[in-house]
Amino acid sequence: MAAIMQGLNAEGYDRQYSDRELIQRIRSYFGKYSREVYIVIVSVVLLSALQAAPAVIISRGINIIADGGNAAFVPLLIGIVFADGVLIWLVNWVKRLYSVKVVESVILDMRSKSFGAAARQDLSFYDEFSSGRIVSRITSDTDEFGRIIILVTDLVQQIATSFMLLILLITIEIRLTVVLLCMIPVVFLVANGFRALARRATTQASRVLAEVNKSIQEAVTGIGVAKNFRQEQAIYDDFLDVNKQAYDINLRRALVIALIFPTLAILLGAATAALVYFGGRVAIAGAIAISAWYLFVATVERFWFPLLNLSAFWSQFQQGLAAAERVFALVDSESSVKQTGDIRPKNLSGRIEFQNVEFSYTTREQILDDFSITIQPGETLAIVGHTGAGKSSIIRLVTRFYEFQSGEICIDDYNLRDLDLTAYREQLGIVSQIPFLFEGTVADNIRYGRPDATDDEIYAVANQVGDGEWLETLPDGLESTVGERGSRLSMGQRQLVALTRVLVANPRIFIFDEATANIDPFTETQIQEALQLVMENRTSIVIAHRLSTVRSADRIIVLANGKIREQGSHDQLIALNGEYADLYNAYFRHQSLDYIEQKGWEATVEQ
Repeated sequence: MAAIMQGLNAEGYDRQYSDRELIQRIRSYFGKYSREVYIVIVSVVLLSALQAAPAVIISRGINIIADGGNAAFVPLLIGIVFADGVLIWLVNWVKRLYSVKVVESVILDMRSKSFGAAARQDLSFYDEFSSGRIVSRITSDTDEFGRIIILVTDLVQQIATSFMLLILLITIEIRLTVVLLCMIPVVFLVANGFRALARRATTQASRVLAEVNKSIQEAVTGIGVAKNFRQEQAIYDDFLDVNKQAYDINLRRALVIALIFPTLAILLGAATAALVYFGGRVAIAGAIAISAWYLFVATVERFWFPLLNLSAFWSQFQQGLAAAERVFALVDSESSVKQTGDIRPKNLSGRIEFQNVEFSYTTREQILDDFSITIQPGETLAIVGHTGAGKSSIIRLVTRFYEFQSGEICIDDYNLRDLDLTAYREQLGIVSQIPFLFEGTVADNIRYGRPDATDDEIYAVANQVGDGEWLETLPDGLESTVGERGSRLSMGQRQLVALTRVLVANPRIFIFDEATANIDPFTETQIQEALQLVMENRTSIVIAHRLSTVRSADRIIVLANGKIREQGSHDQLIALNGEYADLYNAYFRHQSLDYIEQKGWEATVEQ
């Protein structure tokens, strides 16, 4: 059992809701569709009455015939029953039509809210939780949630039909009806006994489906790496493992559900047998007519059927509640980034100040320790340091993608926590180390930073970079398709698109994490020209990997273990002959023209 459940623990943001809380939450989504809901309710009540009517009609018809009524009444009785069947079909069609409309509307709302909640989360949320599992909640679980509504209408209809048949049974023989009512609690107790088991099994089924989605997403996303290292069979084997786990979980769930209906059928069969026995004795004693006793037994069969369906639907209802619980947990999840204000700054000058900031991703590892620095408006700050020094963390805090534990970060003397994040980020331009491009054209991706930009504006900005020569390397210029994640473009071309996107957006603060990949000299020159255009008159923070970038920076800081070891210009830091000089010799010196010329001269001498 432990092996079957491996990896299916609840997510950190999951929470437990009672059935009552879930049902109340579900009801809240019906408010906008009250008209459709009322039509469905009326249809359900009317349909229940029409479905119970044949028993009443036939009962009265038998009494009329038994009392010596005209035989010609039989065709009329048949016609009434036929008309009732036609009305049942029409009302059921109306019920289904409006039920589907409500279902699709609720699914639309739920997906919008759950996707909105996922989009609002900070990046630390996605560091901790798999995107594949989140996708499963937004898609599969919302579908399952939508099915609850159809299920509820069926359940209500079944209950209403049983209630009307109960009234009929009372009119036929109240003593037998009392015996019947005494048996109902036993049926519900048994059905309720399956509730917790069914809820647990269906929750695990939802989680394992999320695991399957996660496995597929990771395999498809990383297929290039898998092929590079000839690991296609390995990712296939991993998928077989999680797929087998899904098979075991769903088989277990199916067995639980399969037990409910037969168990209740046995109970209901025993209850019917008891009614037949007691009713037969009453009929033999002459206390009830044989025809009435037979009608009572026949009506009991129709009375039990909705209850049997109700109990059979119970497991599906639990599955829907489990799905709703997972969706609501995502909707209710809170971001770790806490804002205390909603100031919408305009035309920031770009002054950034860290004051005694403490930051860590986990409690076990301190990244920034009592970190303080002030970046002046329009200044270009280059950050260098070994891996793990805290360079990317500074960027993530300035962009407010992560929450810091203590200290203060100020932008133009505004506390960063007091700013409206949407308004603040409108004034940020960010280019990551591996720029992400959305599937579409180059122009579409450039326009992403400012959707209202015209084609002429995009073309004009793109031509500012190297007089537009980089566009000539693209097959269709700005209309070239970039492929999924920009796969049809080289790394250098992706960086040029990302830098042009920032130029079009015209932010006040520019943040750039340089790529470490080698780029041809032609593209390198164009990237440097684009960088100069972007950094001009803007506050810029650059994680530098190129010598040309650190040399052009107004100030360089050397980070180690979350602290500033050295700072100054390139020449000043070289003169110190400290940590920057060591980094320069390790990472930058080979890019210098003097080094290249020296190596070329040494090679010539050796020849």
